[in-house]
Amino acid sequence: MELYSSDLTRTAQTARAIAQRLGVEPTLVAGLREKSYGEAEGKAQTWLEERFAPPPPTGDRMNHHEGIEGAETKHEFASRIYDAVSAILSSPCSHQVLVTHGFALTFVVAAWIHLPLESAGYVNVRSNSGGITVLEQDGFFHNRTVVSLNDTSHLAAM
Repeated sequence: MELYSSDLTRTAQTARAIAQRLGVEPTLVAGLREKSYGEAEGKAQTWLEERFAPPPPTGDRMNHHEGIEGAETKHEFASRIYDAVSAILSSPCSHQVLVTHGFALTFVVAAWIHLPLESAGYVNVRSNSGGITVLEQDGFFHNRTVVSLNDTSHLAAM
């Protein structure tokens, strides 16, 4: 079993707790980080909301600049996640655990099912903190399945 995580602090802390339970060492991967909002990093959510330019309903949503200096476009963000998932899946290990962020999960799932990057402009997979998504590839047809998405039932016991 292998465990990969975003290298950002809170996600890496979660990964270390999971790794201890599973008896593995986590591998921190910068490519699994949440979308960068450039100069908005560390500022209040209201600061971002006052400046944010939402993507258009049609057209080039992937390369849209949201009005925040230094922010990743959706294309840059998704490409980074796709590359990280591809590198992780190149390992021959049959069981892999990924710990990442809410919006990043959208592109982990999209990369997993081989959704073409240029088609990802409208996709969004909603998730909660602590939600578990299970992805599985069958050994016969090699089809990829989203077995469960954002399961939080384990949190009710806490």
